[in-house]
Amino acid sequence: MTDLRIEQYVMPAAELGPENPLPDFRASQHDRHIDADAHNIPLDDRVGLGWQAGKRVLPYRHQDGYTRQRQERAFTAIVLENEMLKVIVLPEVGGKAISITHKPLQRELLLCNPMFQPGNLALRNAWTSGGIEWNTPHPGHHYLTCSPIHAAQVTGTGGEPVLRLFAWDRVKRFPYQIDLHLPPGSPFLYATVRLINPHDYEIAMYWWTNIGVPEYPGGRVLCPADTAHHGLTVKDCPVINGVDHSYPQRVAGAYDLFFRIPGGQRRWEVGVDAEGAGLVHTSTDRLRTRKIFSWGMGPGGRHWNDYLQGPNLPYLELQAGLAPTQAYLVPMPAGAQWTWTEALGYFEADPQRLHDSDWQAAYRYADEVLEQMLPAAEVDEFHRQAEQVMIRPPEQTLFRGLGWGALEKQRCAASEEDCGIPDELPFDDGDLGDEQAPWLELLQHGALPQRDPQDDPGQYMTQPQWQNLLERSITSEAGDHWLSWLHVGVMRMETGDSDGAREAWQTSLKRTENSWALRNLATLALREDDPETAAQLLARALQVGPVIAALASEYGQLLLRLKRYDALRSLLDSLPEEVRAHERVMLLGAQAALHFGDWGHVERVLQHEFATIREGEVSLSDLWFEMHTRRLAQEEGVPADDALRARVEHDFPPPTAIDYRMSVGDGAPYVPPQESES
Repeated sequence: MTDLRIEQYVMPAAELGPENPLPDFRASQHDRHIDADAHNIPLDDRVGLGWQAGKRVLPYRHQDGYTRQRQERAFTAIVLENEMLKVIVLPEVGGKAISITHKPLQRELLLCNPMFQPGNLALRNAWTSGGIEWNTPHPGHHYLTCSPIHAAQVTGTGGEPVLRLFAWDRVKRFPYQIDLHLPPGSPFLYATVRLINPHDYEIAMYWWTNIGVPEYPGGRVLCPADTAHHGLTVKDCPVINGVDHSYPQRVAGAYDLFFRIPGGQRRWEVGVDAEGAGLVHTSTDRLRTRKIFSWGMGPGGRHWNDYLQGPNLPYLELQAGLAPTQAYLVPMPAGAQWTWTEALGYFEADPQRLHDSDWQAAYRYADEVLEQMLPAAEVDEFHRQAEQVMIRPPEQTLFRGLGWGALEKQRCAASEEDCGIPDELPFDDGDLGDEQAPWLELLQHGALPQRDPQDDPGQYMTQPQWQNLLERSITSEAGDHWLSWLHVGVMRMETGDSDGAREAWQTSLKRTENSWALRNLATLALREDDPETAAQLLARALQVGPVIAALASEYGQLLLRLKRYDALRSLLDSLPEEVRAHERVMLLGAQAALHFGDWGHVERVLQHEFATIREGEVSLSDLWFEMHTRRLAQEEGVPADDALRARVEHDFPPPTAIDYRMSVGDGAPYVPPQESES
């Protein structure tokens, strides 16, 4: 029997805090340039490489207001359970499945994160580790990974309840759904995914299912492939540079492998412990690629593990995607619908054969075991039946996500357009809230409502139809105000119309001086390689106010780039205490202190427990090394040259709390630290 119910799930949680109101504009180059020849990428893998993969965030805003302070919080949890498995899903956190318990063994199959602690790893900054994450439509951890999505109950093929997760993507403007099936008695959880392109034009699509699993001592990851993209270069696998990368604990630095599964081979990946037990993930063929990601065994990687879910819970990621690597997007034709089914469950087999030093013998054996457990034909048949469930209307709403899908339906109804959102994804007016209210006002009454320029300017829109509405509104008396012109400028900038954006923001300033337009003009000046004008505009923006940490940080970073240390110190001294206490502003203070030789100040900043260090960012360890280099140069009367820096890196290893370095050589083996003799 299958049960679907709502419960509370309590764990220590950091507050996300307010969103950053400063828009992060799309990269001017929409494609990501990758030198395929330099990376030895085969011809077949070059099609689409880097296409439409440039940075893109708007109309979403960054979620960067969190800290390391946590307190108990009750999340809404949706539990799907049968005789074999218990699955816990958090719709408040992007629909992440945070736990799959194998009930007969009382074994957790995922890395179930015991806390909610965001880190700076997603497209909008905030991201949490563990569980199963559904990533679309742009390279990176998805826009809604720390935001609510919709959940509803549907009737499955045998009358059992099915959990439907669904959302509206604001960047490429399409709906998607994940139907989670747990048939009575099934040892496998099935996820049937549908992506819908409602447009009359092609869109660049991206999907990667990301599964956090424990990093077992002596554990191995198997996949039926003999080559893999390592970084961007195709290499034989699993042994790279003399190290077997199918054993994550043997590799020193963080790494990923994108397995190149040959055509005709079933798609699957399994992570097992030394005893041959773990989790298997398989799918129908559309989800073509498998990946492993590991933080590696270096001090930075171990720190990332501890930072994200607490000590003694090392994990790795098994991933599955539509494209050869995450540097690709796939062209999705106009009006297309793509579906596939994934299956996850407990896997156990002869450990000696799974850990065979003959890679092909090991994965062929695992392939045989999987076929006995869950034949590929059975998954294909389940998918055919589940496609009929996909189009069934829900019986019950379980959780409401964001209201943007409902707003799109309102817009389409007003213009008598077919919005392309099927009835089985019921975005309705009950979803609408304060974030959508100004845009609903524009739709219904022809103008955005005004607001005080000292207040947050509100959520952004980049959709062409909304731009047309807003452009028309600014010709009217009701719509001709600073906020409308500000948003028009954001829309124009996102489409690449920098001249039109400049005109709009200058008009916004003429209507009412505001820091938001000044900051955006500064961003435009930086793109035009005019840092002097940008600095003047940012200085004026802070004078106009409001004085927020994001704005102070941008100005401080520019002063640092221009090496105006006196101006930077004056800026920091002028800021309100709560802004100076923001960790990004604190880091600027440490950089200024470094220049003036105030080692004590730098050391105090480095004792702070930072929350928003970006994946791959090494600013803290660099600050540590530079402080010691300059201090020794001053004390010993020697130049702060490369030789001294090399000495410092050897003699002054950074404390674990500030070491986020992910690189330890190129696929280097892990060498355990030597035990001290006593």
